[in-house]
Amino acid sequence: MRYMMLIYIDEKALTEDERAKCYAASAAYARELDEKGQFVATSPLYPTATATSVKAGDGGKRIVMDGPFAETREQLGGFFIVDVKNKDEAIEIAKKIPAGRFGTVEVRPIIPVEGLPS
Repeated sequence: MRYMMLIYIDEKALTEDERAKCYAASAAYARELDEKGQFVATSPLYPTATATSVKAGDGGKRIVMDGPFAETREQLGGFFIVDVKNKDEAIEIAKKIPAGRFGTVEVRPIIPVEGLPS
């Protein structure tokens, strides 16, 4: 079963040095998961100032807005996707995600949809 770990963090809380160290630790952790056959994907995200949101508008029109849709204390900063046996295994992986030390890691199962490219 595949799980996505959504990493929420105050994007202004880390110094550039702390961020670089976190990226290096995350890359090392991804390699460790890959060696175990559990790694699917991971990536940090650019700050919310670079985001664009596309929202449903009246009459089926789409509204394009700069920035994230919601204002929150923590922002979506990155993700991991893993392939594991169960939720407990996913939670154990989430506990070790380096950026989780600075915020929240949300663990959600991914719904398999037939016909999607792999």
